[in-house]
Amino acid sequence: MSARSKARKRALDLLFAAEAQGTSATDLLAAQVADGELNNPYTATLVEGVVAKQAAIDEILGRYAQGWTLDRMPAVDRNVLRLGAWELLFADDVPEHVALSEAVELVRDLSTDESPTYVNGVLGAIQRDKASLA
Repeated sequence: MSARSKARKRALDLLFAAEAQGTSATDLLAAQVADGELNNPYTATLVEGVVAKQAAIDEILGRYAQGWTLDRMPAVDRNVLRLGAWELLFADDVPEHVALSEAVELVRDLSTDESPTYVNGVLGAIQRDKASLA
């Protein structure tokens, strides 16, 4: 597993835990940094990026997530979609196909059997329309 793949998994863990605990992902991130538990700066980039753009990302996901509201999605899928959408729309150094495949791989390992197809479809549509969304 590449360093960035590990960073994505760690960022997902932080976003998921923050949502489950009703706390800020940036607070959890800061605690891990203070404890010396964070050794990949890309994790911080992802968490801070998603938190900073979450309202815009959630609005876009709400438009593209056919058949599901964000609240009804499994929490893992919701947070993977946030990460993938952030990388697609705001991370200039991440190739689009990498953002897509990494998101699909995360849900393949951590969510339902239907999740990889769903996440791929939502992020694929966002990728297709990226020019009009940015």
